[in-house]
Amino acid sequence: MVAPEDTKQRLHLVFGGELKSLGTVEFKDLAGLDIVGIYPDYASALTAWRAKAQQSVDNAAMRYFIVHMHRLLDPDGA
Repeated sequence: MVAPEDTKQRLHLVFGGELKSLGTVEFKDLAGLDIVGIYPDYASALTAWRAKAQQSVDNAAMRYFIVHMHRLLDPDGA
């Protein structure tokens, strides 16, 4: 049986863009950010992140990130 806390949504945002320099996490063009999507769990977000990261492998300044939205929405949660 699945415990109720195991069925909570754990939303994750995948997005990326070109960085100003490799040593920072500052984007060159905020209007040009690639919002890949919002996913219901980390596993599906990781799959989307890997696909986008692989597509941009030739551009060293292009970075994609996974944001744990559920932690932002409920910072006191487990």
